[in-house]
Amino acid sequence: METAGGTHISVLLEEAVEALAIKPDGIYVDATFGRGGHSRAILGQLGVGGRLLALDRDPAANAAGREIADPRFSLAHVAFRSIGAVLGRSGIAAVDGVLLDLGVSSPQLDDASRGMSFRFDAPLDMRMDTTEGETAAEWLARASQHDIERVVKDYGEERFAHAIAKAVVAARSEQRISGTRQFAALVEKAVRTREPGQHPATRSFQALRIHVNQELEELSLALPQCAARLAAGGRLVVISFHSLEDRIVKHFLREQSQPPKLPARLTMRAADFPAAPLRLIGRAQRPSAGEVSRNPRARSAVLRVAEKVGANDAYDKAAN
Repeated sequence: METAGGTHISVLLEEAVEALAIKPDGIYVDATFGRGGHSRAILGQLGVGGRLLALDRDPAANAAGREIADPRFSLAHVAFRSIGAVLGRSGIAAVDGVLLDLGVSSPQLDDASRGMSFRFDAPLDMRMDTTEGETAAEWLARASQHDIERVVKDYGEERFAHAIAKAVVAARSEQRISGTRQFAALVEKAVRTREPGQHPATRSFQALRIHVNQELEELSLALPQCAARLAAGGRLVVISFHSLEDRIVKHFLREQSQPPKLPARLTMRAADFPAAPLRLIGRAQRPSAGEVSRNPRARSAVLRVAEKVGANDAYDKAAN
């Protein structure tokens, strides 16, 4: 992440890189490059024979990545749901680690032109990839009241979703909703009460951003690809920043760390029993008090780690 002052601060930097258990000659993927804090730390531990592939759908992130002049590094302008395709085009069958640093980045929040924050009066865009797709303003102009309510409720966990959706439909009949502060003011009038210290529009902005960028769907598509592409002993490291993301990650890793369910009364030798594809590594980690003090936006981060089970590991586990 990057603070409003412009100093680059990657959340859980040391913990994430340590969790990857980097091999000097390994192949790794930073599937959410951002401004490259994690990528630079990974390159710092790779040897001459190592390789790092990075992905990001944000054109600004790709521009920042071009500053890294390292033959071991490459960056693709794609969403991380395309990780399998990128590795396939690169001729890479398996990797030794994948890092996912989810959610919106601080540079995106702090760039007024992106329209992701009501701190600035700007066009209501919210796209992570500004070269394609529908803006938040375009979606609000055409979506039904039912769909607006569903998005605000499901992705923003907003209890006043019905009132907000009703207000949006009423307001757009008179004037297009095209600006961040225009939308924030509309929500503020519709929300009767709010937690102390939180702006009434915070949850609605989160919901719109998640929907416009299909963030949860993308995560659900990417996780199985990441797990499938790991070599034996390879690590999947995921940093999430809100409960909806973390719930998907936690459930996926839990499911993949348990043996598949077999038909009842099926008789099998222990050595033939299918093992779980992943093994959980440690407990979920959160930023230290010191890191949160230095970078308040890190306060909600959760890091989870899993390792690909190898053939020998699977046999030993079944035999025991």
